[in-house]
Amino acid sequence: MKYLKMGMIVARGSLLFCGLCAGLAGQWRARAESTSTNQTWITRPLSMLDCVNTALRQNADILKAQNDLEASHGLIVQTRAIALPTVLATGSFTETQAKAIDQFPGNSVPFSQPSQTWNTGIRITQSVYEGGRVGAALRAARLTKEQALLQYQTVVADTLLAARLAYYDVLLAAQQITVNEASVQLLQKELEDQQRRYDAGTVPRFNVLRAEVAVANQRPALIRAKNEYRISKNNLSNLLGYNVPHDVWEDLPLQLTDSLDAAPYQIELPAAIEQALRNRTELGALRKTEQLQKENIINAKSGYKPSVQAFAGYGWHKYSFDSDLANDRAGWSFGGQISWDIFDGMLTRGKVIQAQAQYEKARTDVDDKSRRIELEVRTAYSTFIEAREVLDSQQKVQEEADEALRLARARAEAGTGTQLDVLDAQTSLTQARTTQVQALHDYDTARSRLERAIGLDLIHPEAK
Repeated sequence: MKYLKMGMIVARGSLLFCGLCAGLAGQWRARAESTSTNQTWITRPLSMLDCVNTALRQNADILKAQNDLEASHGLIVQTRAIALPTVLATGSFTETQAKAIDQFPGNSVPFSQPSQTWNTGIRITQSVYEGGRVGAALRAARLTKEQALLQYQTVVADTLLAARLAYYDVLLAAQQITVNEASVQLLQKELEDQQRRYDAGTVPRFNVLRAEVAVANQRPALIRAKNEYRISKNNLSNLLGYNVPHDVWEDLPLQLTDSLDAAPYQIELPAAIEQALRNRTELGALRKTEQLQKENIINAKSGYKPSVQAFAGYGWHKYSFDSDLANDRAGWSFGGQISWDIFDGMLTRGKVIQAQAQYEKARTDVDDKSRRIELEVRTAYSTFIEAREVLDSQQKVQEEADEALRLARARAEAGTGTQLDVLDAQTSLTQARTTQVQALHDYDTARSRLERAIGLDLIHPEAK
């Protein structure tokens, strides 16, 4: 009866948990359907927080993870079923041909059973002792629920990281367009200046041709930047679960309100590794798997032990010595039963060997995942340090490149410099701007990857 009470408590908690999960999942799906049919998103300004919240509601991977979370409830119910009583109702009706009924002849009238019989009843059976399987089943149900939650959190974290990176890619592509447009405009002005000088007879035709080539060489970079911008916005909208209208052809009018920044972030590598080993849900899920495999060993070893059940019931049946179907007998019954496989052909032994091997494999998976997570943190940390150092090195480069271009133009106008000096300065300025934008993007993405590797919460990036 102790297991019965424990089973009822676990059942109530699991039903409450799964009811909440199902309710939230239904709300998320309803919001996803309503949002997908509303096309105002395509022109609505989208911040990073909006991006994260939209991904939580509409991303396909998260929606499927919610379905997996709901499906895990069925596994939990199956796992704890052994701890709960079973109720079985039976009933039957039989009609037998008269010549097939045995008769007992005697000195007087021969006696025979009636040709029609029926019986019905209900029985409640409760496991009293199952060799440790009852307790293992209750613990396994709890571990399964916790494992399902950790796996869901892993999908959420991976999806939010992907959404943030896609958001940064759109910002990078937009900035690259700005940089290349500015470069083309500078080169175009240089071409116009050289054309005026050529028309005035102060420079040769070669200067005009060189300027035209410089403009032509810069235009492909601008074209590629625009293409990257279109692709990155489509990738972001796909991650957010948006259905792009078919009448939108090339460029999605998606408006992002945030910008690339260099918000300071400090963490020491030992602390980062410690946090990762404590916070990463993937490692937590594997630890739950290890504990589940340990419970499987107990479950397998239960085959060596007897099984004891108690039962009680009430039944009705037709009176056997009367042909009247309405003449019945009824009564209750109770008792117990025990079964013990003395020798099962080494079946239990095989199950124990299998369970022990799977447990050792689960332990190895935990150790291996811990090393992989540590490697991931070290790699992400190193990449973040690189991105931060590159960003720091580019703080004054753009200002210096602007000044170099101004001086090159002044020298060219004074006759002490050449057109090549101006073009080189313009190229250096474009490279400095490009490197600055790329460095900001790399810093933000490296920080996001490091935060994911550590296992930090990515749902509220504005709080960091």
